[in-house]
Amino acid sequence: MTTLYSAVMSRTPDARASQTKQIQQSITNVEKHFGEMCQLFAAYVRKTARLRDKADLLVKEIRIYAETETPHLQRGMKQFADNLAKVQDYRQAEVERLEAKVVEPLKSYGNVVKIKREDLKTTQSARNREYKQMQQLEKMRQRNPSDRQTIVSLPFSFKRNGIKLIYSGH
Repeated sequence: MTTLYSAVMSRTPDARASQTKQIQQSITNVEKHFGEMCQLFAAYVRKTARLRDKADLLVKEIRIYAETETPHLQRGMKQFADNLAKVQDYRQAEVERLEAKVVEPLKSYGNVVKIKREDLKTTQSARNREYKQMQQLEKMRQRNPSDRQTIVSLPFSFKRNGIKLIYSGH
């Protein structure tokens, strides 16, 4: 938060607005695409798991059929069923790895994006407060240019309030 705040607040108002808009677009872009990728990977994992389940049923049916055949054909069918079951063991490993290494990290990244969006809102709020305070200072300067003590002390109180904002945020 502090780095995002300092990066955005250290520039001119136009540059800050531009940078904030760019950060906001990046966050929106990530939300859109990572959400879609997460859904597609989850669907892929579910379909792979269903394929594994169907193949397990096929292995079971091959073994049942093998019991009704001659010993020579029975041995060949059981070997085929065993080999197909081994392929399904690999498919199960694929499903588990995809869930652990792809889907879960993508889902957890959603929380990171959510936190960054909240950080950006806090930063924008601070920027807006700073802008209003600077307008207030300018009005005070115009109303009473001879009251140097008040005019000089205002920017320091603004900065203190800004520092409180940074530390109260996290």
